[in-house]
Amino acid sequence: MMKPIQSKRARTALMVAALLAQGACSTLNDVKNTFLGGGASLPGEAKRIEGFIGAVVADEPRAALAGREVLATGGTAADAAVAVAFTLAVTLPSRAGLGGGGACIAYKPGADSIGRGVPEALVFTPPASTGAGADRAAAAPMLPRGLFALHARYGSKPFEGLIAPAEQLARFGAPPSRALLRDLVVVAGPLLTDPNARAIFATNGAPLTQAGQLVQIDLASTLSTLRTAGVGDLYQGTLARRFEEAARVAGGGVTAEDLRTALPRLAAPLVIRSASDSVAFLPPPADGGLGAAAALQALDARPGDTAGAQARAAAAVTRYRQQGGDPYAVLAAGGSGALPALPASTSFVVLDRNAGAVACALTMNNLFGTGRVAPGTGVLLAASPRVTTPPLLSAGIAWNISIGQFRAAAAGSGQEGAALAVATGLYNALHSTRAMPAPVPEPGRANVIACARYLPERPAECTWAADPRAAGLAVGGN
Repeated sequence: MMKPIQSKRARTALMVAALLAQGACSTLNDVKNTFLGGGASLPGEAKRIEGFIGAVVADEPRAALAGREVLATGGTAADAAVAVAFTLAVTLPSRAGLGGGGACIAYKPGADSIGRGVPEALVFTPPASTGAGADRAAAAPMLPRGLFALHARYGSKPFEGLIAPAEQLARFGAPPSRALLRDLVVVAGPLLTDPNARAIFATNGAPLTQAGQLVQIDLASTLSTLRTAGVGDLYQGTLARRFEEAARVAGGGVTAEDLRTALPRLAAPLVIRSASDSVAFLPPPADGGLGAAAALQALDARPGDTAGAQARAAAAVTRYRQQGGDPYAVLAAGGSGALPALPASTSFVVLDRNAGAVACALTMNNLFGTGRVAPGTGVLLAASPRVTTPPLLSAGIAWNISIGQFRAAAAGSGQEGAALAVATGLYNALHSTRAMPAPVPEPGRANVIACARYLPERPAECTWAADPRAAGLAVGGN
């Protein structure tokens, strides 16, 4: 149960979240006028901090660098996470986008913090559209609202400033990342049959290469609207009406009612013990967290048996998807199983200098979602969960309840290997002095941050690592 609010900033965060839950019809300017007084000006360029700033690990380098810049100017882990996610929507749209969604788990130490020193989960998986006559059924976009809710609870910097780096990348372009090019090779044929996608991801009819430029003018315009008019405009404003029509033209069937009712959900995480620490995982419907919890329990019982841990993860997810019920009862049931082919996702982890942490998994429910761009918006439509198998969204944060300090965070991808990637990443981090002493099992990929002697006590002993087989980046400052 949440503790009574202890500070003005915390009260403000909850009131912003309440506005979001009521349809997010208020813009960010409305919020500032309400709580800061009319005409409140934004602060100037933030001063760069010295010493330990924290770390960011993401599957795409420019996204990691955007998050590091936020940390270097005093932002919280949530501030950096917002910048990372919006940047991924530009630089890795095959796996993350405004049209998609995901789930995050956030931690802030201290009994007087908004979560009372216990991690919280925010689930914003993209729901199915309800429009009739869709020939390529899409999901309602959830990423902007999910990030707004995360920031409302844990952020400190102006939200609109965290969108700006992504907007600039979309407007002025950059060479496509290796991660994006790998995904483009897989689906270039069907993707480029959509003229709006072809205008973005091809040059002279051929798929982009490293020598090309990824420029997304329409997406930059949409990001600019989110920055200036507020996230609520996509869900109950002028942008919502434009998006509904664009989605209809693209055959996605996203309606105004789909947008209005697409709300993120704050939830208690799944918490288990491992070694001397507690580990919080994303809860269903982000059931990759359930799989990771089952896999970590299996590794604790039989260290090194990754095949057995994978079977336990698959059994837990399969049982939950077939029967539902209490996730803790599913964990206790045991068993083994296998998973079908699953959609792609991407992940990242962030740690700030005050031991605040965020771990997220994002998805389009398919590589490049539906493969269609809503014309005039630059937004790739995510695939409907009614026509695709849900991905494994997996992330976890380890902390010590007794001393109230951060220990490790991991987030994973790799289709059916995502849950085991997170479990193995956390297990290895909790039993060593390094973030990733060895790569996680195939086909999983992990991003990990670990503090061997906890944080905020011993920042010099924190390390971070991106999966060496992927094209991501781990960056921070000690």
